[in-house]
Amino acid sequence: MKIAGVRFRTAGKIYYFDQGNLDLQVDNHCIVETQRGLEYGKVVFVNREIDPKDSKYPIKPIIRKSTVEDDFAMMENKKKEPEAMLVIKEKVKKLGLEMKCLDCEYAFDGSKILFYFSAEGRVDFRELARELGSYFHTRIELRQVGVRDEAKIVGGLGVCGREYCCKTFLPEFATVGIKMVKAQNLALTSSKISGACGKLKCCLKNEQEAYQYMNEIMPSQGDTVTCPDGVKGVVGSVMPLLSTVKVVVESNNGDKELRTYNVNEIKFAKKKKKEEISKQDMQELADLSILENDESQSKLD
Repeated sequence: MKIAGVRFRTAGKIYYFDQGNLDLQVDNHCIVETQRGLEYGKVVFVNREIDPKDSKYPIKPIIRKSTVEDDFAMMENKKKEPEAMLVIKEKVKKLGLEMKCLDCEYAFDGSKILFYFSAEGRVDFRELARELGSYFHTRIELRQVGVRDEAKIVGGLGVCGREYCCKTFLPEFATVGIKMVKAQNLALTSSKISGACGKLKCCLKNEQEAYQYMNEIMPSQGDTVTCPDGVKGVVGSVMPLLSTVKVVVESNNGDKELRTYNVNEIKFAKKKKKEEISKQDMQELADLSILENDESQSKLD
């Protein structure tokens, strides 16, 4: 079976569909059938062959390549979304609900409108759904999302000056833990390790494998090593990405000197040390309200 990957929103999850005999190209648009009904998606890859038996779920076929009428209908739906956002904000204010409206999506066939919102706790939106249904005369779905999903929907610029990774290219949130922070020798301060959503930065995952490998083959701070000239010293700091080690050595007159060596130039007892988080670090994390694993955040797709 030839399959194609289809994405329904920018940086969204990729779903697999049976391409059949359709002549599709990357960036083409197509119409597919999902649990939500007919959907308008963008093709991200084509002509991948798989055995249907290897798939855990049945792979539905792509109904057709989008036509001019389909493109026009999608454009019309997009034009309606700003008005729908104004309506729901007015209704929320009228009902006095503690919720923040983020975005809305019209189903391709217009059979449903999906609203995304965030709130600190559970919100009874039954009355809101009834009023919206009476206004739009269609089915209404309200979906509460977490802080990471909120950042993905709203977007913005990170401290690096670039647009959020989750908004531009990251289809799913990376599993980020505090052990990654410790492995990369980052300060346990909110401004350094937290993103705009208040959770650990997803980009901590990018260099984790490199740091993990280099930390296993490099000495740790405080270890005793032998320099190329035979002098022994104590490791002052390590720079895993540069593969360099700064060693504090003592000269004959008692003065201390800081030297920089490549990890291959020094000799040391190679042993794998298990990183432990001190009670002080744990207290700092508690003060910052940072959790090691955030499994409760909801998914958009």
